[in-house]
Amino acid sequence: MDLTTYRNKLIGSEDERAVSPVIGVILMVAITVILAAVIAAFVLDIGDLDDSAPQAQFDWEDDDGNVTVTMTSGDDINPDAVTMSPEGQANGDWGDSITAGSTYEFDGNSSDTYQIIWEGDGSSTIISEYEP
Repeated sequence: MDLTTYRNKLIGSEDERAVSPVIGVILMVAITVILAAVIAAFVLDIGDLDDSAPQAQFDWEDDDGNVTVTMTSGDDINPDAVTMSPEGQANGDWGDSITAGSTYEFDGNSSDTYQIIWEGDGSSTIISEYEP
């Protein structure tokens, strides 16, 4: 067995070695395309995340059991997405939009915890709470 034949067995001849780089390039391109697709799917899905609760500050006042809540600052809130607790004592109306200066009144002499609950996209968040 001469050295050329032995080298061709170990390394491969000129014709056989060309296959390996071509397969390597194809695999690298395939990995790059798959990686780009995964990243694109993640980035494009970011916009479809659930709405987060609005950020707002409220001031609570208790006048002999009549509790008044006033929004002092924060994001405008759609009143249709808000529920007040305890519901049996809620008698106010936020109006068309809850903005800074909007007020809401509760009647009664309750030791319950008062809450403003925002509901959106299947989740609910307490955005303000008051315990007399």
